[in-house]
Amino acid sequence: MDNILNLRGLTRSTPNSNGQITTFLNHYSYLLARQTPDLFREFDTIHCDGIVLCLFLRLAGIRKIRMSFDMTSIAPQVFSSATNDNLSIYLIGGELGIAERACQILTQDYPNLRIAGIRHGFFSSPHARAQALEEIAQKKPGIVIASMGTPFQEQFLVDLKNTGWRGDGYTSGGFFHQTAKAGLKYYPAWINRFNLRWAFRIKDEPKLLKRYTIDFVRFLFLFLYDAFLYKIRK
Repeated sequence: MDNILNLRGLTRSTPNSNGQITTFLNHYSYLLARQTPDLFREFDTIHCDGIVLCLFLRLAGIRKIRMSFDMTSIAPQVFSSATNDNLSIYLIGGELGIAERACQILTQDYPNLRIAGIRHGFFSSPHARAQALEEIAQKKPGIVIASMGTPFQEQFLVDLKNTGWRGDGYTSGGFFHQTAKAGLKYYPAWINRFNLRWAFRIKDEPKLLKRYTIDFVRFLFLFLYDAFLYKIRK
């Protein structure tokens, strides 16, 4: 768990020519990362997504700032860099039609964005998934944004990298869904200012209530256990 707790490689937030894959951990996906640590060690960058996880990391002596793939954080940097560097983007994730709608909204604000392809995030079979990986690898997009939920989006980017593709990959959780539903300004300014994004998401998506109650209690106990081991090893 050392690599996960340290959130190694927290230096990159914009694309470069080396080709790296980036993901984001919040208190909920931290629980999933504990179950598949080898998967997350494949990532070049792991950002701390969520004020709760940032706070607990600070209590463990690890100072990190919140970095998320949304328009309040690094997403504008990624899209601006793609436009300035003429990098193509492939969008994959969400239910049927969600990525297309998100793309329509994105290209209104970034009209020079080159879209290499768009696909929903569900596969009818392992063969269909393998075909999607092959298609993206052949198109060689400069950036791939995967919005499938943890750990499916992480596994997809790792498998894509293993095909030989050398672009920049980002997981984005619910970004496509949020953009398709409410546009690029999903969070009201005052919600973002007071770090109440979690409360806004519960209101917008009541199904997430368990994530911020029962799953939070699980996170609390497991993180404290991991932090204790981290301190001993340190």
